Amino acid sequence: MAVLLTFLHPDVLIIPGKRVKGQMGRAQDSDLWGSPWYSRACPLQWVGGGCWAGQGRERTGEKPHNHMRSRLSEASRGWCHLWLEHCSEIFTFLRLLGTMPYFKQPKHFQTLTVVQWPLSYIVLFWILQPLFIYLLLTSLWLLPALYFTWLFLDWKTPERGGRRSAWVRNWCIWTHFRDYFPITMLKTKDLSPKHNYLMGVHPHGILTFGAFCNFCTEATGFSKIFPGITPHLATLSWFFKIPLIRDYIMAKGVCSVSQSAIDHLLSHGTGNLVGIVVGGVGEALQSVPNTTTLILQKRKGFVRTALQHGAHLVPTFSFGETEIFDQVLFHKDSRMHKFQNCFRQGSTGILPYPLPIITVVGEPLPVPKIENPSQEMVDKYHALYVDALHKLFEQHKTQHGYSETQKLLFL
Repeated sequence: MAVLLTFLHPDVLIIPGKRVKGQMGRAQDSDLWGSPWYSRACPLQWVGGGCWAGQGRERTGEKPHNHMRSRLSEASRGWCHLWLEHCSEIFTFLRLLGTMPYFKQPKHFQTLTVVQWPLSYIVLFWILQPLFIYLLLTSLWLLPALYFTWLFLDWKTPERGGRRSAWVRNWCIWTHFRDYFPITMLKTKDLSPKHNYLMGVHPHGILTFGAFCNFCTEATGFSKIFPGITPHLATLSWFFKIPLIRDYIMAKGVCSVSQSAIDHLLSHGTGNLVGIVVGGVGEALQSVPNTTTLILQKRKGFVRTALQHGAHLVPTFSFGETEIFDQVLFHKDSRMHKFQNCFRQGSTGILPYPLPIITVVGEPLPVPKIENPSQEMVDKYHALYVDALHKLFEQHKTQHGYSETQKLLFL
């Protein structure tokens, strides 16, 4: 039960006979009272019949055991110390199984959360969908019939802003996903809820881990970093034609990259941010470590859309996104390159390297609202956007693992 509750909610830990609320944060070396289980726990404060957490060590800089000893009675401390000492071997065993988030290196459970992200789509497509079709031939036919009826009535929802779920975006599993690398987000300027924004996401990488974690979940605290802003990450429209998968990705705030879907989001209210991975699949096939090549020179449609709605352009760059997979590059005329391009996949290996990904969100570029912008106007603001993205990269590259001589190349 303790393991189950820890998985379901990151702020709740349970031990027999006590109620303990702890923050599964990133404190690394506390090792409270010699127990490996408490290595990530917050200081505890005695309240009535249970133990409730105070501020975490990573926030206060205070050692957990000092804070606790000032709160707990001698009898309570003695009981907890004895209980933890006798259970140390059990907690160590569970930790080795990957059920307790403790290791400084990627934990087994964190590894599973990374694997489940692509595998969940495979399960939805190859298992649940055939199961629904099979149920149509059984006495449970009403269940899939109701879903497919609802699917028909709900078909246009992806083009009308989608249907996000705060519950799905706040799943505890995304925090473990975040900590595998880890993934963080850095804000350079505030985004005012009085405007709408069109955000360029760079680079694509193999699977765009940074953009997914930062803008499709709350693992890095987007709603706290940018209060009043509703993020949407645009992806290929055909995903929304697949039953079950469409509902799953909409729940995370993913929207269609179609013109009608983006127009809807940027013309209904303010405070909307739509992220577009501008480089697309072509950039993904160029994604190899130690390179910073972006396909952007001829990608100007997003700038035209921003001008039509007066949506401010926001450059972003995820440092480390291209470092987490090795990819074999083939000649563009080779059969293997055609195979890669056909299946949109080219990484070697399943798991990404556990290397940091830092998504830097740049300063918004104000854009006037022009219903029918000329090509000259599109070219002007595209050049301004490219310049802003280049400056963002230059300002932050040395802080996030790139050399001073590393250059951002545009194709």
